[in-house]
Amino acid sequence: MRVLGIDPGLTRCGVGVVDVEPNRTARLVDVVVLRSPAELDTPRRLVRIAEGLEAIIEEHRPQAVALERVFARSDVSTIMGTAQISGVAMLIAARRALPVALHTPSEVKAAITGYGRADKKQVGAMVARILGLDDVPKPADAADALALAICHAWRTGGVAGAAMRDGDGSAEDSALTPAQRAWLAAERSASVSGAARRLKR
Repeated sequence: MRVLGIDPGLTRCGVGVVDVEPNRTARLVDVVVLRSPAELDTPRRLVRIAEGLEAIIEEHRPQAVALERVFARSDVSTIMGTAQISGVAMLIAARRALPVALHTPSEVKAAITGYGRADKKQVGAMVARILGLDDVPKPADAADALALAICHAWRTGGVAGAAMRDGDGSAEDSALTPAQRAWLAAERSASVSGAARRLKR
């Protein structure tokens, strides 16, 4: 199963692609951090990140996309940028009929390290170990994207279609955690739909 993991962000967007075997063995395919300069206006920054995501999808042809679920934070500008990139990523995936899954940070940490409150250093170290890398992918956005991809493959048992999608979803919903079901219900009630080449600097 080939999974594209995305750690969404407007300034830095971590993108990681991994191949995961049925025995949970994972192999790094590609990892990159897409960037958009703050001096550009928001629409052009979104286009820049979108073009990078589209290029990576076209090059690596993932079977599923895993995104970090957006949670409210004290920094409104940060959460807005994260939400905007999440929407862009879901739109790109949906147009290609790719299943999209949303995973909370605690779910990813628990899947990768066995502890839902692990710090970024611990997550990065485990990602490197799982993928057999000599060094931890940097910056942290890169390691987080890879962790998302691995988490999704492990949680779904390598089934590409096992993702959160709109619709009645009764069969899929039964496999979600209570938190995921609550968020999915909120998104539906609000009518929120969702489903390399590195950018030249």
